Amino acid sequence: MPSKLFPNVVLNYSIFKLAILQTLEMLVITAVISFIISLVFGIILVVTKKDGILTNTFVWNILDKVINLFRSIPFIILIAALIPLTRLISGTAIGVKGTIFPLIVGIVPFFSRQIEAALNELDGGLIEAGQVMGLSPFQIIYSIYLKESIGSIARVTTITIISLIGLTAIVGVVGGGGIGDYAIQYGYQQNQQDATIACILVLLIIVSIVQVVGTLISRRVEH
Repeated sequence: MPSKLFPNVVLNYSIFKLAILQTLEMLVITAVISFIISLVFGIILVVTKKDGILTNTFVWNILDKVINLFRSIPFIILIAALIPLTRLISGTAIGVKGTIFPLIVGIVPFFSRQIEAALNELDGGLIEAGQVMGLSPFQIIYSIYLKESIGSIARVTTITIISLIGLTAIVGVVGGGGIGDYAIQYGYQQNQQDATIACILVLLIIVSIVQVVGTLISRRVEH
């Protein structure tokens, strides 16, 4: 049956399988690194804002402007602009190894804003209660901001990972490997419609799995 529906994919199955593995590799590595960086940036934005527990308008303004700058640059242009720096850091600007850095730079600004929004949803009364109890800023960040916002952070992480899946497909345009690269080489350049459809189905499956897992985690921690 698959050979009838996806003849070209079956013919190049080993390449298609490698493309899926490359996409998953890019997704996992980028998601983990971006989560750590974005969590730090999100916390800094929240605690250094006006009336924050560690108000510092200089730090807030610098980070806020840098994030806005990178969010305003279309990802495909950002990839091209980062090629020299990517080569310096990764040793190459193509393949999975050459896509991790631009993917991180591309998703961190969006992810940081999502984390910031999640932390800002927290009831200000809880922060005030922590300050009255004499908790240090670090204790407030860990015990109140992070622990009480796990559900919200899980939700925005799900949204971000789904956006990241789209970016992993885009890097295929510049030889980044993965599903996007396979879709370009076989689906577009060789006009193999079944290859394009197969790539879409794989991406839909990955997105659905991420959405289901993210929803389950969010519901579990909130209950």
